[in-house]
Amino acid sequence: MDSERDLTRIQPGDIVLLSGHDRREFLVVMQPGAQFQTHRGYINHDAIIGSLWGSVVKTHLDYAYMLLPPSLEQLIRGVQRTTQIVYPKDIGYLIMKMNLGPGSRVVEAGTGSGGLTLALARMVRPEGHIYTYESRLEMLEVARRNVTRLGLEPYVTFTQRDIAAGFDQHDADAVFLDVREPWDYLPQVHAALKGGGFFGALVPTTNQVTELLEGLAHNAFGFVQVDELLLRSYKAVAARLRPMDRMVAHTGYLIFARALLLEEPEAP
Repeated sequence: MDSERDLTRIQPGDIVLLSGHDRREFLVVMQPGAQFQTHRGYINHDAIIGSLWGSVVKTHLDYAYMLLPPSLEQLIRGVQRTTQIVYPKDIGYLIMKMNLGPGSRVVEAGTGSGGLTLALARMVRPEGHIYTYESRLEMLEVARRNVTRLGLEPYVTFTQRDIAAGFDQHDADAVFLDVREPWDYLPQVHAALKGGGFFGALVPTTNQVTELLEGLAHNAFGFVQVDELLLRSYKAVAARLRPMDRMVAHTGYLIFARALLLEEPEAP
């Protein structure tokens, strides 16, 4: 049990962020007997396991890495990917907008490489569950590996399906679509949501936003909102604090809505 673990020290199975002086970062799952290799030399995992979080370990070529617990943002950036993932700046906002937390039942379509999937799974555990749909088997397997690597597979059900055929879930708390033409699947989304349930989607262009807004207006959705998030980081140097030369600007438009009841339920 976690209560019996020394949480100040790195254990087998932990994911460790190794950060070098050159700011290059590596995510490594600790496995007894394994070895981490870089152009700066190698480190045996056994030399890391049992070390204090925040301590330093050196390769056989005497290059130092700091051992840090990764943030969720770093885990998402570090997933194996063959497609673009939902950016962390958008993930944090959509989690709040869709009221997701422990116990939430969430349907996701357009699994891709699984960056959003693993963030959602982390958020809804231990009582909640993510049901994710992807039509491309090769993408689904990539996402499954990424989720399994973080030990989150008990909280995710993977389904290979064209969502035009609908979802298996009903009375879900939220549905999020990351697909090219989300307006084509609004009846299926509505059927999966509970009354007042949260709908969200991400699209990259304004003409897609327009199509989706028109679809929402004709499919019993209300409380519609369209947002775009821009992230500007700063050089963290006290003597010359200023914005970074580059920023994470447009990554997509987030559209949110709530499912309205199609008709009043009969009185009990």
